[in-house]
Amino acid sequence: MDAARPDVRLAVREALHALRSSEDDGRVLSTLEALQRLVGGAGSPARAGERQELATAPFAALLRDLAGKLSAGWPGPNARLEQLGRSFFLQGPAGQAFLALMECVESAAGPSSRLMKTVQLLATFLSQGRLAALMEEQCRQQAQPGPGLFQETLLVRVVGLPDQLANRLQRDTLDAFLPQNYFPLLGEQLVRALQTVVDSLRAGLDCAVGFASQVLGKVCVQGRQKEILGVLVPRLTALTQGSCLWQRVCWRLLEQVPNRALEATLTGLAEAVTGPEVLSRLLGNLVVRHRKAQFVMTQKLLFLQYRHSTRTLQSLLGYLAMDVQRRPLLVQALKELLETWGSSSAIRHAPLAQQRYVSKAILICLAHLGEPELRGSRDELLASMMAGVKCRLDSSLPPVRRLGMIVAEVLSSRLHPEGPPLRFQYDQDDLSREMLALAAPGPAGGSSPEPGPPLTAVAEETPTEMEDRAAETLDSSIPQGGPQGSDSELDSDDELVPYDMSGDQELQRGKAPQYIRDCLEALSTSEDVERWEAALRALEGLVCRSPEATREVSVELAKVLLHLQERTCVAGFEGLRQRGLVAVVVADPARVAEYLTSQFYALNYSLRQRMDILDVLTLAAQELSRPGRPGRTSQQGSPALAASQPGSTTAPDWRVLVEERIRSKTRRFSKGCPRRALASGPNEFNSVAGHFFFPLIQHFDRPLVTFDLLGDDQLVLGRLIHTLGALMYLAVNTTVAVSMGKALLEFVWALRFHVDPFVRQGLLSAVSSVLLSVPAERLLGDLPDELLEARSWLAEVAEKDMDEDCRLLAVKSLLLLERLRDKLLPPSSPVGP
Repeated sequence: MDAARPDVRLAVREALHALRSSEDDGRVLSTLEALQRLVGGAGSPARAGERQELATAPFAALLRDLAGKLSAGWPGPNARLEQLGRSFFLQGPAGQAFLALMECVESAAGPSSRLMKTVQLLATFLSQGRLAALMEEQCRQQAQPGPGLFQETLLVRVVGLPDQLANRLQRDTLDAFLPQNYFPLLGEQLVRALQTVVDSLRAGLDCAVGFASQVLGKVCVQGRQKEILGVLVPRLTALTQGSCLWQRVCWRLLEQVPNRALEATLTGLAEAVTGPEVLSRLLGNLVVRHRKAQFVMTQKLLFLQYRHSTRTLQSLLGYLAMDVQRRPLLVQALKELLETWGSSSAIRHAPLAQQRYVSKAILICLAHLGEPELRGSRDELLASMMAGVKCRLDSSLPPVRRLGMIVAEVLSSRLHPEGPPLRFQYDQDDLSREMLALAAPGPAGGSSPEPGPPLTAVAEETPTEMEDRAAETLDSSIPQGGPQGSDSELDSDDELVPYDMSGDQELQRGKAPQYIRDCLEALSTSEDVERWEAALRALEGLVCRSPEATREVSVELAKVLLHLQERTCVAGFEGLRQRGLVAVVVADPARVAEYLTSQFYALNYSLRQRMDILDVLTLAAQELSRPGRPGRTSQQGSPALAASQPGSTTAPDWRVLVEERIRSKTRRFSKGCPRRALASGPNEFNSVAGHFFFPLIQHFDRPLVTFDLLGDDQLVLGRLIHTLGALMYLAVNTTVAVSMGKALLEFVWALRFHVDPFVRQGLLSAVSSVLLSVPAERLLGDLPDELLEARSWLAEVAEKDMDEDCRLLAVKSLLLLERLRDKLLPPSSPVGP
């Protein structure tokens, strides 16, 4: 082998000298053929010593000169020279050939035929699997002090090939060099190189996968994980099935990925695998041995990133649960997840998507952990759960409260399976059903006890289904009396047709009151439950029919309804009470609104009553501002209205009968679609808008003993802001709209940095209401400073706010501002000469 090296070195120098100085094509051809035979051309592979000699600088210079000759077009009609020159790139050392071609591409002045010839040769280089040969060469080389710079250069050129060629070729880039085509090809070549490594290890030869690891890591860190891992992971999944050698090669491949690229590689791998079993085969116990991998998989992917799918979470946590050495990491991850889940700061500042992600991770951890593992950390987990449930139930966002209920139910049932289950009332949707399904123990953990009925089935079972199941159990426990064929079968009523009772109405034993004062007396002092219920059901109709009588006792009636409590199980009690209050406010808006707004900041009211006041004011303002609402005069003495009331004895108007008879006797050959006239009329909310709005906005910063809007009662503050925004929107085209808008913008400016997302959403909605309700001319004329301040704040919220809904509302408000500016300030016309 040593005797062959001087021959190769001499042949390389002769070929280089002939190529540079000789003009005789025959001499050049004979010299190159001698070199090709010596180094392994024509089907005879070169020996190891000869291959090492080809890595010297003279051979690299020879390849660079050959690349220049081929790209410029070989002089003379001899096609054998060009074919021979191409063979050195397609059969010789792949690393040297690849670098020579890339240097020729970079040295080209610009898009030209010379550049395209080199690029086409490079495309042939890729299509014939020379990238695999390039990586095989680097994997066969032992650790030497020399090739470090060469490998680094080779790594940069291999991974950056699409970008480098795109910069040179621009629009003329070949399809083979597009990223979506090149990186899957690189993944296939990487698998072929690993196959060579496995074959060499089986033959007892030494190999290293360090260069392949660097290629994989550099591709992933550049954001091309999906392209390369989409090809690499399915192939490795099949190859590692039942092959311990392939598994160890994969472990070594991922272990030697550089630290700076490990996060991107492991993230892409967790997204690409089909389950925790595949991830366990490809990674082994890397998370136990490698501190950076442990940090990425137990911290980064669980706490700092939340864009991953539920399947990725299941693969990651299932991987931690599949080995005894990795299960302590799963227990520690559950503790830290619950600590984050129960942190009040995280609840206020973390986006809702991240909170869902952490909640799903907690439920998946519980599904993989058994009772003995949970028993050792029961007290710590319970403390975190109680703190988190309290903070989440205090949140003003319904999705946050629902997450707290679901996780608390599952966690309490796992930590205390012997005790009574914790149950909350919440609406079932796709997210809640998915989360309950995640909590079901799976086979991956291996140590979880056999559970009782699934949580999903218990949560989705309706009361009717529970009663039916209990009835079936009861029937099965009762002994059946009477032998078969007894006379009881003759008395069966199964063949009788049931009587139709669908039109029947429940008899009202209590007589409904006919006057407002009787209704007020029944609701406030009557001990007769039936009379009380009848008065509650008749109240709304009485108020609508007798607005004048209602105004005489409107405040007393509003006070009774505000403090009214349910005595019996009345169907729709809250709706009846609310509609009655709304009808009273509509009948006497100024006085009743003044009373309700004063009671909103009074002592000894529950939060539920204060929010009821806000709801009633909003609904009443909506009814008063509705166009075409029946006015007070039409409600008093209209015969048509009186005839339409239930139980009325007034005969219908004779004109209506005559017109109906004429319409039925008249034949029309063409008749268009009947058009309903658009409802119109004065906005009755105009004169009373100030009574609804200004008392609510005056005392929000004055804390009471049991009521603090700027403290713990953030839910009521959010509802107050949404109510003020609704009142502002309903006051459109009213005379007081400008004053209301200015006061509301000052209110928004005082609370713009509130930590609760529900409050910030209300503030942003209020700004939109101001922009929609106040005339554009008055906005720019009377509120220019407020608009400038609001615009800067909206831009900051749209860019930096953690809540997605807040960012969306801020963008909508900015669009409204731009529309107002374009409306009032049209583009200036070009100035003429």
